[in-house]
Amino acid sequence: MFGRRGTSDPTAPLLPEESVPVAAPEVIQPKPETPLPTTSGSSSKSGEALLNATTEASLKAPERPSQVQDELSATKDKIYGLLMEQIDITTSSRLPREELKRQIIEIIGEIVLEQRLPLNQIEQQTLATQIVDDMLGFGPLEPLLRDDTITDIMVNGPYQVYIESKGKLVLSDVKFRDNSHVMAIATRIVTGVGRRVDESTPICDARLPDGSRVNVIAQPCAIRGAAISIRKFSQKKITLDAMVQTQNISENLCKVLKICGAIRLNIIISGGTGSGKTTLLNAVSRMISHGERIVTIEDAAELQLQQPHVVPLETRIANLEGDGEITMRDLVKNALRMRPDRIILGEVRGAEAFDLLQAMNTGHDGSMGTLHANTPREALTRMENMIGMAGINLPSKAVRTQIANAVNLIIQISRMRDGVRRITHLTEVVGMEGDVIVTQDLFTFDFKGEDETGKLVGEFKSSGIRPYCSTKAAYYGLDKALIEAMMAAQGGE
Repeated sequence: MFGRRGTSDPTAPLLPEESVPVAAPEVIQPKPETPLPTTSGSSSKSGEALLNATTEASLKAPERPSQVQDELSATKDKIYGLLMEQIDITTSSRLPREELKRQIIEIIGEIVLEQRLPLNQIEQQTLATQIVDDMLGFGPLEPLLRDDTITDIMVNGPYQVYIESKGKLVLSDVKFRDNSHVMAIATRIVTGVGRRVDESTPICDARLPDGSRVNVIAQPCAIRGAAISIRKFSQKKITLDAMVQTQNISENLCKVLKICGAIRLNIIISGGTGSGKTTLLNAVSRMISHGERIVTIEDAAELQLQQPHVVPLETRIANLEGDGEITMRDLVKNALRMRPDRIILGEVRGAEAFDLLQAMNTGHDGSMGTLHANTPREALTRMENMIGMAGINLPSKAVRTQIANAVNLIIQISRMRDGVRRITHLTEVVGMEGDVIVTQDLFTFDFKGEDETGKLVGEFKSSGIRPYCSTKAAYYGLDKALIEAMMAAQGGE
């Protein structure tokens, strides 16, 4: 038994005075998602049903736990307090998870009998699991992190936790005790990667041990309490072939993307927040040869490349004195001295766009990056604007010429209203015509309507235009395969 108070054993460690136990919150598994009403009739009826469902959902506001939940939570808090009087947190946290849980269940059973508390066997085991999660894990978030069907977790203060499952946002029943409890879990997450979050630095990017991306924003910036956004890292490796099965892309589009990744085109993946840009980048990067040296640069490392020779780099925030900050631009400049074959940026959002273009134009063919934009043309405009953020005084035509020379392909991905992420445009950058960057669409997604289940129906159509990159594909002996895939999809698929 770990350190118990009241024991006659003089060597048993006592509860340290400085230890501050975290109260166990109420954790309830998420309810099954209720699908939005759909009709098999016209699209206008379906749109009306969607509007009604959206209006009804918008009236719901975050609520505190109900009275029954409050009573149960009070009982569990009482047991938790009595439990903490009998154990040493420092000693118990070193025990294996299952052993710790077994011993906690034993003590909870004794407390329930002594205090005659209304807690059955299942509730005792649930409480033990919650306590272990608080001591060794991430508290109420643990059940959500263990659920493979959940892709995003959004904590909006202590009483409102949303999850994304199957592409749809659902309000879960998971709740924290109060804002202090949310901050305790957030602090545990960010300190694991050597960062901090408090009133002086209320915004922080971090990652979980499994690679999941985390953003924390605390008070005073977060008015309703600390907010935690977790983009879960999928344990299942998503490939381009897997994306065909889930209808994110078509079979012929998959072939074209594989060829584009293999022939060392400079690729920009564009899309909105949560559209699947990083997942697609991981999938396309699988076509990179295992003999190449790759340097990845991110704010919070989440790329999972499969090649053996990968050097991941991560930015660093400034310390309390305001010194020691290392930006994306600093890392891109340093990466050029590391003899990389390819440079991959997790997300381009500022002045580092100029350095990435410099790398693409100076022998680092096959470099890739993602950025936020709604269309391929908007992606080019955003890159031009980001180069302006670097403080480099260049004429607009010179900047656009550099972009046209560096970027070969823009892949536009979108999360559509049925929850499915689809590639909507595969756009090739051809060159310059006057002051305008010339592009041509190789593939587009042609929306047709929706079926009786509410799933969108459409076709991935090829434009039938001969790709400008076919010359480069011929260098690798893949020009015939590229043109055949384009022609096969010309009528849609």
